[in-house]
Amino acid sequence: MEKKQIRICVPVCAGTIADLRRESLRAAQMGDIVELRIDCLVEGVTVKDLEELAAELNRPVIMTFRSKEQGGFGATNFSSFMNLLFERQQKIDIELEAVEHLYYRSTAPPTRAEWERIICSHHDFTGVPEDLDQIYERMVVTPSGILKIAVMANDIVDCVPMFQLLKRARDSGREIIAIAMGPAGVATRILGPAYGSYLSYGALDTEAATAPGQVTAQELRELYRIDLINPQTQVMGIVGLPVSHSISPQIHNAAFAGADIDAVYLPLEVRDVTSFMKRMVHPRSREIDWNLRGLSITAPHKTAVLDCLDWIDHSAKEIGAVNTIVIDEDLLRGYNTDALSVLKPIKERVGALRGARCAVIGAGGAASALLWSLRNEGALSTVFARDEEKGRALAAKFGSQWERLEDASFKEFDLVVNATPLGTRGAFEDETAATAVQLRGARLAYDLVYNPSETLFLQQARAADCDTIGGLEMLVLQAAEQFTLWTGLEAPVQAMREASQFQI
Repeated sequence: MEKKQIRICVPVCAGTIADLRRESLRAAQMGDIVELRIDCLVEGVTVKDLEELAAELNRPVIMTFRSKEQGGFGATNFSSFMNLLFERQQKIDIELEAVEHLYYRSTAPPTRAEWERIICSHHDFTGVPEDLDQIYERMVVTPSGILKIAVMANDIVDCVPMFQLLKRARDSGREIIAIAMGPAGVATRILGPAYGSYLSYGALDTEAATAPGQVTAQELRELYRIDLINPQTQVMGIVGLPVSHSISPQIHNAAFAGADIDAVYLPLEVRDVTSFMKRMVHPRSREIDWNLRGLSITAPHKTAVLDCLDWIDHSAKEIGAVNTIVIDEDLLRGYNTDALSVLKPIKERVGALRGARCAVIGAGGAASALLWSLRNEGALSTVFARDEEKGRALAAKFGSQWERLEDASFKEFDLVVNATPLGTRGAFEDETAATAVQLRGARLAYDLVYNPSETLFLQQARAADCDTIGGLEMLVLQAAEQFTLWTGLEAPVQAMREASQFQI
């Protein structure tokens, strides 16, 4: 597949002509194309207004009218918009139903040149429609210059039909924009142009996004280096639910840029990890053709993914959790770089841990890696968990003690580690695994949560006069191990560290 021209279109939605002009000038500085959402306007618009604005932008312009049913605002009268259709030279984005009306029932249908300027669109904000193939066939019948299909991705596997549509259109010589909306569809926005999509949409800023999951134009260009992505680009990514809080894309993409490697690292929001591994990852069964080379695995999939692998490193097997996958020809190999890195920040601070009394809060994959490492260091560990069955089983596996988390006191411990997601930016941000009262008397508190850097757990620990360590350094160190596993090269740790600190 030859390299596709990469175009970023920045959409602008504003209620007045003055606001539309101001925001459009900003958009023209960031994108290759500016989309003017005419349906957002609450005041009248004239052909002269639009032509003057288009000329001032000095960029290709798409004029878009979207009905409320297709995610639009419906402020401007559609009939008035249609009157502009044949009076100007910019591309026009209208819905499939309107296109079909022009094609089958209009008494004055567009000319061939006018059809080339029409983008025929269909949006589904609930999921992937069952009749997606029929919708595509309805579009193909029309002479529209560009086809556009956007669906809501409720899981990452909903991206599969979008990538398949790109190939289908490319093989038949049709221009198409195929996008999976929502956090689970981000991969189609970043990789789409390289795999045949006419463009990708990038927001002016996070607040200005005009569709779910739309990343900013600046992120597309600077973080993901979309202009350099091609079908041969190596793809890595972080698999979890959620992953929008993760700064791993910043860390790894900085590493790839610093090492001059043709690779990109994506956030991959996955609900059903087994389906994802079968349909999108494993070389023997995946349904899309992409150069996927490695994955980071985070909560809640570190244990469930074990059954999907062909080979597991002995330490990961003992831990019972994988956080790194290497795709080696047609094999999936699993590793645990958490275990290699989790204690390094502590040992740099306090030295050897043999005989140290360590409390581990949590009973998931992160806790397993930590307990494995503590056992190898000769530390004395105790598991604190709300789920008694899981907590007891985990403690028994690593020769640890177990105690209830409720009303626990950590005053006798040298080290207390939060290995739960409590405190992570988002739904758990206002929660803590332990209070200041519980932590008083402990020597050192270590939070594996890294975003935000100032978690409630760390605040409580300082209020209890504990020394504290955040999770950011551990994140960088384990990412460096992943980089080496994927590339065979020494990781540019300083560049990765700087990228992490810049983002938090």
